[in-house]
Amino acid sequence: MPRGVMTIEQLLTALTAGPLRIAEYTAALTKAQLHAEPAPGEWSANEVLAHLRSCADVWGDCIAMILDKDKPTFRAVNPRTWITKTNYPEQEFRSSLQAFTTQRTSLLAVLGSLSPKAWSRSARVTGAGKALERTVYSYADWMVEHEGPHLKQIKRIAHEVRM
Repeated sequence: MPRGVMTIEQLLTALTAGPLRIAEYTAALTKAQLHAEPAPGEWSANEVLAHLRSCADVWGDCIAMILDKDKPTFRAVNPRTWITKTNYPEQEFRSSLQAFTTQRTSLLAVLGSLSPKAWSRSARVTGAGKALERTVYSYADWMVEHEGPHLKQIKRIAHEVRM
């Protein structure tokens, strides 16, 4: 079932909550548990975090480009491609979570300072079929929508690897 349209305040609250929930769900896990697959072929908590960081890089950069230039045009970058250019999956979980939290804090400082009109600033995004118009709001909403199931996934993983 699709969720309703979120207010800017709700988006900011959800974006704030993500890193906090990850920290809460994983606080009692050992390094080995954080890097353990709950079942063969499934992502570990560390791999999910690496994926979230990759998405935050890509979509956060899109927001920055939209805010930096009036109606820019840029090519879409797939976070699954971007992650291959990082070492996120190999990083230690706690330091990776700290980097994710720091990045999110910086994004929230930018988003929290925007006027309601600035949330509608847009870009033309190419490279994934027909060119699309994306806004600051749509990228923030996309982050929240995408992150929700992954937060539940980390919570489930944390439960399973403790058993």
